[in-house]
Amino acid sequence: MISKILKNTFCWLLISSVIIVACLLLFFSKSSSLLIFTKSDGTLSRSAEAHLLHETAPTTRNFDNLTSKAVSKILGLCPDTPPDLVGPLRVEFDQRRSLDKIVVEVSAPSLRMGGRYKPPNCIAQHKVAIVIPFRNRHEHLKHWLYYLHPILMRQQLDYGVYVINQAGEGAFNRAKLLNVGFAEAQKDSDYRCFVFSDVDLVPMDDRNLYRCFGNPRHLAVAMDKFQFSLPYQNYFGGVCSLSKEQYLRINGFPNTFWGWGGEDDDMYNRITFRGMSISRPNVLIGKYKMIKHNRDLHNEVNPVNPDKVGKTRNTMNHDGVSSLHYKVSSVERHPCYTFITVDIQAPSSVRG
Repeated sequence: MISKILKNTFCWLLISSVIIVACLLLFFSKSSSLLIFTKSDGTLSRSAEAHLLHETAPTTRNFDNLTSKAVSKILGLCPDTPPDLVGPLRVEFDQRRSLDKIVVEVSAPSLRMGGRYKPPNCIAQHKVAIVIPFRNRHEHLKHWLYYLHPILMRQQLDYGVYVINQAGEGAFNRAKLLNVGFAEAQKDSDYRCFVFSDVDLVPMDDRNLYRCFGNPRHLAVAMDKFQFSLPYQNYFGGVCSLSKEQYLRINGFPNTFWGWGGEDDDMYNRITFRGMSISRPNVLIGKYKMIKHNRDLHNEVNPVNPDKVGKTRNTMNHDGVSSLHYKVSSVERHPCYTFITVDIQAPSSVRG
């Protein structure tokens, strides 16, 4: 009986020893592999971080599925001041441009279908949706794409380009299309910054950063149309940027400004009535060149819009993105942009 007990005890001890030895070997194997990658200051090198990600991440190797924190450890954040900016640019609209050729010229390995881009060598600090109100301006769009994609890439933005095309021939409504762009872009990604740009305006200096700031930003401060100066102090037209929080705080753009004029002044009022101020680049960096063109049909000056500007304080809470109604007709993903055609229930007259 005693010999049987001793035999069982011996077997149990032998099995336990084998398990303990196996665990120790596994532990030291993992530790030694990390020691190889440990830097002198005790932190992990990039090789070690990659090793850890490989060990702990899901089996997929899709870069986009890694957490932003893990990716940031590997690549590092892009610098606050992009290093490859060139400053003043020569901008010309004399030649006709082919969209196919533009795709080839501005294409980069990180440019994805729909006009989506992320810098390949660092993690962008700014995730930006570029929203363009549009109707019948295809030649202008080609110039915009040709110049802006290289600029935005040099600025190391994580961005997408959204062209919001108004369906039909009714009265044009720039501001409502911008509200639509805000809503539609968020279906694609968690954008925190929005740049609203007319399709006929191209910056003449890539130091004019297409990102968001502590206050709403007016970017197009010195157009050639206005002899490269600000036409009046309250001007907020052409190109501007707002963070998602700033945009929602003012209830976005008004929806009721049909035809040309007034919506940018209404936006200025909304910003000031919410206790914010406008930030701007200086007039040298904020230069823009406008593509010359005749005013579009059904985008005539609306004589009733100035009166609406005087009522912003009373209308902004119920006229804006919170009251937005529209219908998406189609979504087309092109190599350099996303083209979204929408029905915004436009009246036939600008006095709608």
